[in-house]
Amino acid sequence: MFEFENENGIRFKVREVLKALTALLILLWLFKGWLRLEAYNEEMVWGIIILIIVVELLGVGRWIGVTVSGVIFSLAKAAFLIALFLFFGKWLGLPKDFPVDAKTAFAYSIVLGIAGLLVARFNFPITRRGITPKVEKKAYEFEGFSYKGVSLSGSGKAYPIKLGRKRVGWAIEGDIVVEAKTPLGIIRRKLMDPVVIWSPISVGSRKTPPNQAFVDTVNSLLETPTTYLRERSAIDLGIIKVYEGDDFTYVKLPFIEVIDTPHGEEVRMGPFRIRDGNIRRFSREMLTIQELRNGFKLTVLDDKITIITEDFKIEVSKDRILYRSSEERLTIGEKYVSLSSGDVSISVGRGIGRIKIEDTIISASDGKVKVRINGKSYTIESREAFELVLRKAKEIVQEQAEDVIEGLGIDKIKLGRRIKELIDELMKHL
Repeated sequence: MFEFENENGIRFKVREVLKALTALLILLWLFKGWLRLEAYNEEMVWGIIILIIVVELLGVGRWIGVTVSGVIFSLAKAAFLIALFLFFGKWLGLPKDFPVDAKTAFAYSIVLGIAGLLVARFNFPITRRGITPKVEKKAYEFEGFSYKGVSLSGSGKAYPIKLGRKRVGWAIEGDIVVEAKTPLGIIRRKLMDPVVIWSPISVGSRKTPPNQAFVDTVNSLLETPTTYLRERSAIDLGIIKVYEGDDFTYVKLPFIEVIDTPHGEEVRMGPFRIRDGNIRRFSREMLTIQELRNGFKLTVLDDKITIITEDFKIEVSKDRILYRSSEERLTIGEKYVSLSSGDVSISVGRGIGRIKIEDTIISASDGKVKVRINGKSYTIESREAFELVLRKAKEIVQEQAEDVIEGLGIDKIKLGRRIKELIDELMKHL
């Protein structure tokens, strides 16, 4: 590892020298008339372009190791810088009929940026010999903190985690309890250390003696990328941020940022933004709290809270809650609620309701209710029965949500009892 870091150090020193040489060559080209260098105009322009590419390639892996996506992004950035140079250079004496123009270079930067994004989405830049997150041998007293409705309480020690030279989080040693406020109540869980907070925010106070055994344990866990990349739908490593929900995707990588929502998309490359549709403003700050051993992960991005465990996933926003496990799914929104678990499914929305449990089906639409039970079908043309189904179905789903938000899952016994009560009430309308 020492040799690898030393090699990188030499490479980055060479890069700094070439950056200075590039700047000098640009100045010489800018004043070529005064220096009587016009005869070498085209050669100087080619030299500047080549140096820009080399400088960007030598900068790959400064923070997170050399990867394919990192190389592609460096080429995208180089193409973007070349596009800027050629765009402004046409007013400063660029050779006529130069074979490369600013539009072509900019197009290459866009295409390479997209290619780099696609590669990075499937190949996060953590390599066996690359730079991985590392806990420093420094400890600070930890007394808890809060962030956008999420609080971490308890006492212990906080150790800074760095990715290369940048602090990207903290490792917490001690007894910790996490609480998250949601529209349906408070999610509370006691966490087992080591707990990691992926965020550059400060959580430590006074210095305290470090526990070397704890530092070694966390570093050992962090050396395995699957420890902190187990679920890619929510991750924050400082210069890399990825959040993927059912209706919202946010990806931030070096030189590129992508936002994808049902209402529009936005791609940013350097200072340029390409937008399609309506993208609301939101905070790019992201917080992730994670148990390194047990698989619990809580992520906050803007008004969204995502909780992932080995058994289930909960996604909460201001107007919706979504729960998923291997066999169960629950959704509660302002205009739509649904629940499915094995042979049970309930959905209500847009003036339509449907309940199915085993061979019993209740559907409500257009002011009528249809019931199929024990192989027989009934139609109830009653507005009162129609509203009863919609109201009761929504109540059943919301009742289940209260248990789900506490991590108890769907109560199938209670669910079956509530549906039977609804059928008994409907039978009175026949």
